[in-house]
Amino acid sequence: MKRIIKLLLFSIFVFIGCSNDDDKNNFYTSTNPKPKNIKYLALGDSYTIGESVCQSCRFPEQLKDSLINYFSASDNVAVKVIAQTGWTTSNLKTAISNENLSPEYDLVTLLIGVNNQYQNKPFSLYETEFPELLQTAIVLAKGNLNRVIVVSIPDYAYTPFGQSSSNPGNISNQLDQYNLFAKNHAESLGISFVNITDITRQGLINPVLVAQDNLHPSKLAYSKFVERILPLARNKLGI
Repeated sequence: MKRIIKLLLFSIFVFIGCSNDDDKNNFYTSTNPKPKNIKYLALGDSYTIGESVCQSCRFPEQLKDSLINYFSASDNVAVKVIAQTGWTTSNLKTAISNENLSPEYDLVTLLIGVNNQYQNKPFSLYETEFPELLQTAIVLAKGNLNRVIVVSIPDYAYTPFGQSSSNPGNISNQLDQYNLFAKNHAESLGISFVNITDITRQGLINPVLVAQDNLHPSKLAYSKFVERILPLARNKLGI
């Protein structure tokens, strides 16, 4: 009888121990998800660095702040921006190479090309270098093309600066060519493409979408960019 009681007590002890182990294993997957440390990389030019707006106003920072709303207090979203005003695809390629980045990013956005057009670079240069940059973005996103978002080029023809040019319509036509190429190439690889160009084409009828330099998007315009990018980013990050 004593032996039976001892066996019963031992069985109960083992059962409780196993249950505790299961509870520990399930702790982070049910009632209390594991803390997340999201790394977001934004690649581009003046539209990414946020020329003429505050640092927290540029779209990568607004996107980061929006993403944080879907995480707990213990989570973290860190953004790294590689962008400068005036950069072409060639400049961005060089800058990325100089950074010696690790393929550790959970989300990568790419917005590049306006300065190729503005500086009258051959369109063939964009046809060569944009795919190369996109491939680099995939590598940096841990090789996961589903973590990459291509953002269309804004149309500066619909700004006071653009209107002062000799042919604003030609600017729009050329940027359409750039954006169509980027869209077709991205989507051929299964990569998300977000069109924000139409937002910037409201710049003349809605001047608050243009920054004080009369050329770049304003904080409000960038917030409208984020409204379109955020749902995709959330889906890609599983939040």
